[in-house]
Amino acid sequence: MEMDLLTCELSTIIQDVSITMLSPNIDSVRALKSEPCPPDPFRAGPRGNRDSWGGRAAENSTPMSAGDPKNGRDKPEDSLQVAQIWPEVERAECLARGAALKWASGVFCRPEHLERLSQYRKRESQRTASIHTRLKSMVQSYLEGVGWGLEQLRGARGELKEVSQALKRAGLESDGNTAGVKSLERMREVSVSHRQLLAAVSNLPRLYSVRSMVMETERLVESRRLLEAHSRLMDLECWQDDILWQLYGAAGPAGSALSPEEQELVGRYFSGVGQLVDALGKELWAVVSSALALARQNPTPFVSAVRIVEREEALDRALLEERGGAKGHSRPLPPGRPRCWRASFFQVLEEAVSARFRSVSYLHTRGPGLAGHLSALQHGIMADLATVRHLLEHCVPPHYQLTAAYLRASHHCLHAHLAQVSSWDLESGEIFAVLNWVLHTYNSPDMMGQPELEAEMEKLELGPLISTEGLEQLQNKYVQSVRKSVSEWMHKALQVELQDWQRDQEPDTDHEGFYLTSLPTIITQMLEDNARVALMIGKSLRDQMIQMGLYEMENLLNRFREALVEFGKEHRRDPSKDKNKFYLHYLLASISNCIILKKSTVSLQQQQSSRSAGQFSRTPPNPLAALDRAVRRACRLVMDQLLLALQPLLPGLMTRHWLVQGDPTPKLCSVLELHLELYGHVRPPCREEEAQWLLVVEYVRALMQKKLVCRGAEERRQLAQQVVQDNQQFREILHGLEGEGSVPEVNPLALLPVLADFIRLKDPNMLTLEVSGLAAKYPDISEEHVCVLLDIRGDVSRDVRGAVLDLLEQSAPPLPAGYRPIFTDILVPPSIMAFCLTTAKCA
Repeated sequence: MEMDLLTCELSTIIQDVSITMLSPNIDSVRALKSEPCPPDPFRAGPRGNRDSWGGRAAENSTPMSAGDPKNGRDKPEDSLQVAQIWPEVERAECLARGAALKWASGVFCRPEHLERLSQYRKRESQRTASIHTRLKSMVQSYLEGVGWGLEQLRGARGELKEVSQALKRAGLESDGNTAGVKSLERMREVSVSHRQLLAAVSNLPRLYSVRSMVMETERLVESRRLLEAHSRLMDLECWQDDILWQLYGAAGPAGSALSPEEQELVGRYFSGVGQLVDALGKELWAVVSSALALARQNPTPFVSAVRIVEREEALDRALLEERGGAKGHSRPLPPGRPRCWRASFFQVLEEAVSARFRSVSYLHTRGPGLAGHLSALQHGIMADLATVRHLLEHCVPPHYQLTAAYLRASHHCLHAHLAQVSSWDLESGEIFAVLNWVLHTYNSPDMMGQPELEAEMEKLELGPLISTEGLEQLQNKYVQSVRKSVSEWMHKALQVELQDWQRDQEPDTDHEGFYLTSLPTIITQMLEDNARVALMIGKSLRDQMIQMGLYEMENLLNRFREALVEFGKEHRRDPSKDKNKFYLHYLLASISNCIILKKSTVSLQQQQSSRSAGQFSRTPPNPLAALDRAVRRACRLVMDQLLLALQPLLPGLMTRHWLVQGDPTPKLCSVLELHLELYGHVRPPCREEEAQWLLVVEYVRALMQKKLVCRGAEERRQLAQQVVQDNQQFREILHGLEGEGSVPEVNPLALLPVLADFIRLKDPNMLTLEVSGLAAKYPDISEEHVCVLLDIRGDVSRDVRGAVLDLLEQSAPPLPAGYRPIFTDILVPPSIMAFCLTTAKCA
């Protein structure tokens, strides 16, 4: 029971606080609804209005509390009105009751907690009273502000009424004066006519003297008395301006203008003034344009021209400040102003500089005369620059900066002129002259690189004479032009080389005794000269030239290799012709030429910058590979010639006659010695080692033909001994090979003693070990080769043969790096079955 009473009490307190917070608004709404129409503060009197608002303030200031019986908020009809006016009040009341119930159920959950009920009630009463007090003070300050605002509105309303009455009186007075203004129109017209007549009478002496002054000024201009002529011209312009202004002022009130007829009349009367201005300007610009040529003789006309230009500039500036600066100025500028003669002065100076450029051998710049034209430009520019710096600079004010103006004008003219020159179809020498002049001569100490001019050029920031894109295009044109001539010269050199091959005499030799022709000297000298000349322009162009030269050398070497092939075919068609007598000699000379070109190529590649080696093309040139192909082709042709000489003697090897007498070997040695003597005139690598390789391959190939099969141990011993003797003779012929340090990693002559030991072996059961050692030294040996060797021995059983072949198959090692196969070049002839007849009878 006590809990229910506490909950009702708390709900009443919270509701009382909520309604108290909303009471000012509720009372205001209730007052608006109860009063049909509030009194107008602008119509009612001040005192009555003050009483009504004061009475309401007094009513609102009455003390309110939750327990006051006079407070109407506890009545049902008041609560209903509040809920209708403020729908939120009902929701706030529900929330307040729920919050109170929740709080009370949490605080007074036990009966002993009811002892503190009086404390809570007292605290809530104090809080409610504090809230009421704050609400009352807030409403009171709000009402005071509203009263002050109403007072201000009343004062403004009275002032507006006074202003409206004053404007109405001014309008009535203006309507009354309209008739008086109309009566003064005739007097105004008479005044305007009087002022015009007065201006005409006062200017009659000037008007009569205009024509005579114009004629006198014309004579002064024609005699180039420019300062006097300009003084008379300024007087005439001043008269014209004064007359126009007087007519303009006499035409009526400010803001009106002269009629077109009046303006045309004045302009026609002073038409000679405009012609004088044009004539004086023409003479001035003629003096300025010829200043560079006449400064050393008589600089006085140029000084007079500069003084006139400065006078005109000062007059333009003064008139603009006086009449054009302030907005709404009634007096217009004189006709033809501003003239801006200072800007025209520099424009005429630039045109004069451009004319000087065109006058320096302009019609003879094409072809060989371009270098002379650029040289003449250099001397002309420096002479004119000296005139400007030492003479004309002292004839103008310092702010003209005439030297800088001349440098700027000459730079712009040079830029345009060189752009035109670059667009021509120039040869390589002409392009080189332009590039050298732009990149080196122009910025050298002989021209703009002088210390006193260098600082001035840096201040102007004029930029390059030719843009970066233009320079790249010029360099590409230069490279293409040189490439065309290089290709033509290489073609001619190759034709000369082919003609030399047909000569009926040995090739020339150098100081070391090696064969050579004129081809490598021509090619090397040409490429090195081009690279050296391009380096005078810059490293980038040098790298492009080297790249181009390597491309052309690669193309030349490909054509050279094709020519070698054709040379060999022609020789094979008719080897007995007299003109092919020195065929082998020129093959050896070709090899020496390729070696010389290889050294030159390596030198050029070393000169080229590493970062630019591949930036000019996607596929860089590879002349070294072309050189290797050409050298291998020439060496192959030389070895073919050696084989051709040995071919008649090779069938006598490995026969019974050879085994008994050893007959073909001395002849083989003599042929080999004759060829080796010629090989001494060629540079490595095509020397004795290639001949040695060919000799051993053909020797072993004769052994593989099985023309000789041993019948017993004695024949095996004789065969092995004869092979060793032949090997000794070959070594004596090739004795100089080891001394020159060019012995290959696999010495082919070492194969013959190994084969002799294989044949000489007495115990066939040891052949497995022997074959193992042979395969280790020569991993390219095949089963066919081993089978032929076993057949030559003639004493190998089937079991031993099987064991040897199995071992060879199991121990087949891979070819080591750098190993040159020898057995690959030795083909084994196909075996003929023992039970088959001859080929003809089988067919």
